[in-house]
Amino acid sequence: MNEHVGIVGCSAEGAALCYRHIVHEGERLLGPYRHPEISMHTLPLSDYVDCIDRNDWQGVGALMLESVRKLAAAGAAFVICPDNTIHQALPLIRAQSPLPWLHIAEVVAQEARRNGWQRIGLLGTRWLVRSEVYPQALAAQGLSWVRPTEGEIEEGHRIIMDELVKNVFRPQAVDHYAAVMHRMKDRGCDAVVLGCTEIPLVMNEENSPLPPLDSTRLLARAAVLRAVGGAK
Repeated sequence: MNEHVGIVGCSAEGAALCYRHIVHEGERLLGPYRHPEISMHTLPLSDYVDCIDRNDWQGVGALMLESVRKLAAAGAAFVICPDNTIHQALPLIRAQSPLPWLHIAEVVAQEARRNGWQRIGLLGTRWLVRSEVYPQALAAQGLSWVRPTEGEIEEGHRIIMDELVKNVFRPQAVDHYAAVMHRMKDRGCDAVVLGCTEIPLVMNEENSPLPPLDSTRLLARAAVLRAVGGAK
């Protein structure tokens, strides 16, 4: 019997994309129309942004725990969160969580190592890119990383929060991310993390100058594999 997957949602676009990927990955592995049981709980994005703007990561963690407890009550066996940024709070609440977690950055770092990539560019919100979420996960796999410049960080953050999370997709966003990836390639990167759940809505293997590590798809695949195999 497959394990029940719980999704701690944050932004609507990211949570919906992760849900779809789990369904499609389930069908790929299990056959037509099949996928593990899935439950999702999503508090308003504004609750998370208010905490983050105050640098209140304990508050972010409390919101995550609220979702996990409701998912546990719904019967989930483990949880994932497709939002990279709020993983900064996961170490603060992981021991209190009634369910085990799959960590998005750890899943991505493991994939980078499996592919033999060594120097990884980071893309995401300014909260994520300036954090240690990905540096810690990549370092644990023996990999190095490159952050965007400050100007690139700010423009990428604006695109995510003013456009992508609001279901606004403009060609200028593609141009921005492609240009940043070109510069990262010049700095020795051999792959790039799409470290915001929504970036894969505009960037993919066809238009990315570097091989993209799609954090949303990779997390969904890991969740299906765990659900199917029951791995602990």
